[in-house]
Amino acid sequence: MIEIRNITKSFGDRTILSDISATIETGKCNLVIGASGSGKSVMTKVMVNLFEPDTGDVLYDGVSIVNADNEQRKSLRQQIGMLFQGSALFDSMTVEQNILFPLDMFTSMSAADKKKRADEVLDRVNLKDANNKYPAEISGGMKKRVGIARAIVLNPKYLFCDEPNSGLDPQTSLLIDKLIKEITTEFNMTTIVVTHDMNSVMEIGDHIVYLHKGKKQWEGTKEDIIFSKDELLNGFIFASDFLQDAKQMRMMEAQAAAKK
Repeated sequence: MIEIRNITKSFGDRTILSDISATIETGKCNLVIGASGSGKSVMTKVMVNLFEPDTGDVLYDGVSIVNADNEQRKSLRQQIGMLFQGSALFDSMTVEQNILFPLDMFTSMSAADKKKRADEVLDRVNLKDANNKYPAEISGGMKKRVGIARAIVLNPKYLFCDEPNSGLDPQTSLLIDKLIKEITTEFNMTTIVVTHDMNSVMEIGDHIVYLHKGKKQWEGTKEDIIFSKDELLNGFIFASDFLQDAKQMRMMEAQAAAKK
């Protein structure tokens, strides 16, 4: 479990995060949602210690990443996999070389074992024969899958995904959501997904944190969202026709059950 405790972060005289506390649940898809500029990306960067908070702490199973010494921080970071927005692949490297990069950086595995591991994760994301292709030769959806493969190649305990559906068509977005959910369950990872895709909320959101103007406005499950009375959350969430229909369906089901 990851605990976020009273995190505040400012840049100059602009406060981006204001006294945020939240819980990231183990073995689940945890979604961080909110409008552009609400502080989602800054919060996750604080969580992985790319930014130091002004105040507060982030605990990984009780261990502070903020106050850790260099060895502890290195150990924690090696348990974290990251899928960056836009995938952030190295254009000059093949798909296989991109996957091998973390293994080369952080392990002493033999070349044969590294190759075997790269093949395993590529097979897991359904890219079995893409080893020798370059990023320019594959689709946006395939790039995301390569990014996921690279993120999980070190068997991380925690998986961070920054806008994994950005730039993808709806059908491909559903496939990426499904893959993230499957990997989370299969490997018992604690997954954190930053997104503004409300379809993802209902597809894979086990636990959701909603930020509004740098503050935590709401926290709960996707089932809780349907019946939420938080006006700001409802205004953000139910702008989507898909979720309006879902809310109406759930309310009808609840009314029918109450009559029985």
